Amino acid sequence: MSESLRREYQVGEEIGRGRFGTVFRCYSSESGEFFACKSIDKNLLTDSIDRECLEKEAKIMNLVSGNPNIVQIFDLYEDENSIHMVLELCESSDLYDRVTKRVFSETEAVSVMLPLMEAIAHCHRRGVAHRDIKPDNILFDSRNRLKLADFGSADFFGNGQLMSGLVGTPYYVAPEVVSGRDYNEKVDVWSAGVILYIMLAGIPPFYGDSATEIFQAVLRGNLRFPTRNFHSISSSAKDLLRKMLCKDVSRRLSAEQVLRHPWILSGGEARSMTDLT
Repeated sequence: MSESLRREYQVGEEIGRGRFGTVFRCYSSESGEFFACKSIDKNLLTDSIDRECLEKEAKIMNLVSGNPNIVQIFDLYEDENSIHMVLELCESSDLYDRVTKRVFSETEAVSVMLPLMEAIAHCHRRGVAHRDIKPDNILFDSRNRLKLADFGSADFFGNGQLMSGLVGTPYYVAPEVVSGRDYNEKVDVWSAGVILYIMLAGIPPFYGDSATEIFQAVLRGNLRFPTRNFHSISSSAKDLLRKMLCKDVSRRLSAEQVLRHPWILSGGEARSMTDLT
């Protein structure tokens, strides 16, 4: 492990593991604070694309850092075998752990959606699309503040420049990504819409028994609100879901527009007259 990293931090136990590396808890003897150290094994970067993605991740994290709802990067070290990123430590259960245990009320769901969409909008204003918005990448710190994490699939867009490539996770990926077309940053809005649907219904909007079947359901984009799951959900929440999970990208809301939707502005309490009768 990097000598300069060891001079600044005491690296402790493993707290996570991914495709390219391991996350450790680390401690700064100077500040007395705990951090997460994401160590990537360069020997696992099998080609130039993997290396480029890793270098881009650090660059993007520096660019979007500063938003209170995005995991912060503090230091970057490199040695012969590894690259080490010192990141904000988030030890509370992630959103995946929470949504697999129970269904959320509308007010609980908006308490997640508001900071999540603020983080996504912040990235989009800086020309960055996350491209892998899913509950596993939505963390919470010790004060239960939401933190968007893992920018390993993120990419730049802007000035008419679109993105390409099948990246993301089957349940959450947008149809234009699955179809192989070039796409814009609204893929993140679709993914966030899937998360909102799951929080309110306890099931994903598009599903199948394999990745292929899930992709086929996503491409069909047949959005339904089963009475069994949505009998108590407001028409305002369903309106937002329709506008986030809209196959027509030109009609799909932007992140900024989601933040201005009545359901978000009301704290999840927006109701139409039909909901009240």
